[in-house]
Amino acid sequence: MTADDSYGRLDDDDYPGYTMGRATEMLGTTQGFLRAVGEARLITPLRSEGGHRRYSRYQLRIAARARELVDQGTPIEAACRIVILEVQLEEAQRINAEHRRAAESAKPTTAA
Repeated sequence: MTADDSYGRLDDDDYPGYTMGRATEMLGTTQGFLRAVGEARLITPLRSEGGHRRYSRYQLRIAARARELVDQGTPIEAACRIVILEVQLEEAQRINAEHRRAAESAKPTTAA
């Protein structure tokens, strides 16, 4: 898959990503913030051939959510944990909806 799916994820192999400098510009933050979210294991930057950090749009969306929480006064580690839980909840809800749709379509229709 080379395009975004419904959650904005990109295949990391098919997308070059944004450099740390460009990512910080887009988020309106500092390199220290991106390093901190990496240390808190919220996002793991991709590496280019030269070993430079690269971030996908999905990772920047996740980091932007953490930035919102930090701006509201949440400590960075707590903000990262909150965002991780939000992402897990979103994924669980998506999977649940898929299973429900599959179950609905598998129900036999009764003819009267």
